[in-house]
Amino acid sequence: MRYLITGGAGFIGSHLSDALVARGDHVIVLDNLTTGNRSNIEQLLTKPNFELFEGSILDTTRVNSLVASVDHVLHFAAAVGVFNIVDKPLESLTTNIRGTENVLDAAHTHNKDVLIASSSEIYGKNSSGPLNEESDRIVGSPLKGRWSYSEAKAIDESLAQFYYLEKGLRTRIVRLFNTVGPRQVGHYGMVVPRFVSAALKNEPLTVYGSGTQSRCFCHVNDAIRGIIAIIDSEATIGDAFNVGNNHEITIEGLAKRVIEVTHSQSTITKVPYEVAYNSGFEDMQRRIPDITKINQVLGWTPLLSLEEIISDVAHQLR
Repeated sequence: MRYLITGGAGFIGSHLSDALVARGDHVIVLDNLTTGNRSNIEQLLTKPNFELFEGSILDTTRVNSLVASVDHVLHFAAAVGVFNIVDKPLESLTTNIRGTENVLDAAHTHNKDVLIASSSEIYGKNSSGPLNEESDRIVGSPLKGRWSYSEAKAIDESLAQFYYLEKGLRTRIVRLFNTVGPRQVGHYGMVVPRFVSAALKNEPLTVYGSGTQSRCFCHVNDAIRGIIAIIDSEATIGDAFNVGNNHEITIEGLAKRVIEVTHSQSTITKVPYEVAYNSGFEDMQRRIPDITKINQVLGWTPLLSLEEIISDVAHQLR
């Protein structure tokens, strides 16, 4: 199979590129290398079944040309990270909505299967749990930049679903919960690499807010297994699937676990949200995926522990 991966030099996209190239597929990556990094795919550049094109998903001519040349489109290009979204909401909205429209339109024009990478952010402030694929969205005011990513990803999903229902385009949606591992960077707000980096330097680990907010962290290798299972199955067409780990931990608990696993001398510092971001910043207290659906349909379940995640991130950062 020939795959186009938009955002294929990014954290998740590069791991997906690795996996598909390793099994013998031909992978073409389109990435503007803003949040993605050439070093993430350096090991693939000499492979005969890998190609990199530097460019934007907003370039309709380039997108159409590349989509026409492949069998399957995997759309991972996006503006990501809480810091990035809050600081550049307009740019993020444009990339995440118009870019997805371009990809879906090209996929429809050339009749290509397409996977849309979505996010647990679509659930917004819904802190009930575990959250299944039919759970309600609860988001704040559209005037708050914090929720622009959630809004954009929800629109992306709706576009994909109605391209399927109205135009017959074979679409799939994967909703990724907190996915962590080597190659992820902390300067866009990703908490695990940020904590591990500080711990390796014996610097204070900064927890935003009370630290009682909880998350579940999935190793990128587990997530890639889930994504590939979704891509390969006919049973997933026209549907959405959560991919994540359902083992819950508070952010303060995560900081303590990072210190333990890395044998760090770091301490923990708490910073109010309004200092870290801006006045009126909103967050969700709890986010846990219900992964019953993907387990029943595809037999997928995460295998790697939080300790293995921390160790792998630390190994890469060292």
